Amino acid sequence: MPLSDAPLFTDVHPGPAGASAHWADTSDGKRIRVAHWPAEAPKGTVLLFPGRTEYIEKYGTCAGELAARGLSTLAVDWRGQGLADRLLPDRTVGHVDLFADYQKDVAAVLQAARALDLPRPWFLLAHSMGGAIGLRAVMEGLPVQAAAFSAPMWGIHIAPHMRLVAGAMTRIMPRIGRGGLMPPGSYAEAYVLAEPFEDNMLTTDPAMYEMMRDQIRAHPELSLGGPSFVWLREALAETADLTRRAAPGLPCITWLGTNERIVDKNRIHKRMARWTGGELRMVEGAEHEVLMEVEALRQPIFDGIRDLFLGTARKG
Repeated sequence: MPLSDAPLFTDVHPGPAGASAHWADTSDGKRIRVAHWPAEAPKGTVLLFPGRTEYIEKYGTCAGELAARGLSTLAVDWRGQGLADRLLPDRTVGHVDLFADYQKDVAAVLQAARALDLPRPWFLLAHSMGGAIGLRAVMEGLPVQAAAFSAPMWGIHIAPHMRLVAGAMTRIMPRIGRGGLMPPGSYAEAYVLAEPFEDNMLTTDPAMYEMMRDQIRAHPELSLGGPSFVWLREALAETADLTRRAAPGLPCITWLGTNERIVDKNRIHKRMARWTGGELRMVEGAEHEVLMEVEALRQPIFDGIRDLFLGTARKG
C-alpha cells in the first residue's frame, strides 16, 4: 500500500531541514507514523526505534547529530503512542494487546524504508522499549549491518519487594476486565510535565528536559501517561523470553548511564557480556536518556555510533 503524507511538527525544536512524515499501515490494520530526515550525501540510513511514551519529533535533535555524521534517519511512532493509532478509549494509557504486535510495526517500517528507497546500508538505533523491540527484530533477521542500543529495556527496574505484587496484578487485573487501567503510582500526565527537572530520571541537561516539555505543551496530542496492566504483563513476559535467547551475530554497542533508574541494569550487563562482537559503554553520571544528555556526554556517543555504523559499512 502506498505511503500517504502525515503531519510532522517542526514549530518546536525541529530536526534537520528536508524532513517528511508518512502514514504506514500494519498487517493488522493499525496506522503508524514514520518520519525521514535526510543527510547530505548519506552513507546509510539509521532505523530509529524510540521508547515507550515517545514520539518522532523528540528525536529531531538526534537526527541532526546523525545527519552531521553522514547518516539519514527513519523514526517511528509505535502503535499506541505519538500520532499512531491509540489502542484504548483513554488516550493517556500506554497499551499494547501483545508485545509481538510491535513486530508488525517493524515490518511496516521496513516497507516504508523500501518505498522511500532510503540509502543503504541500514543500521538500528534503539532506545529503551525500542531496545526490546529492536533486539527481537534483529534476532528475527532485521536487515541491518550493526545495532546501537541506548538504555535498552531488556528488563524493567522494579523494586524487589514489589516484583511479586506487580506480577500478580498484571495477571489478575486483565482477568477481571481491568487490564486497560494503569498500575498504582502511574499517572495520566506525561512524565516531563508531572515531574520537576530536579532529580528527574531522564537527563541531567535542563535544555533537553525543557525541549521535551515544550513539544508536549505545544502538541498535547503527542503526550502519553503510564502503561496499562496488559502492557506491563506483556513487557515482563517479552523481556524474560529475550533473556533466555542467545545474542544475535551482529556488531553492537550499548550505552548505559551509571545513574540508570528505569530499566534493569543487570540484564543489560549480562546480555552484553555474552554478545560476541558487542560492547557495553557506561556513561558516567548519565540518566536514562543518554542520547539527550549534556553535550559533553552526548557527543562521544554519537561519534561512537558513527564509527560503529560506518566502520561496518566499509567492511561490508
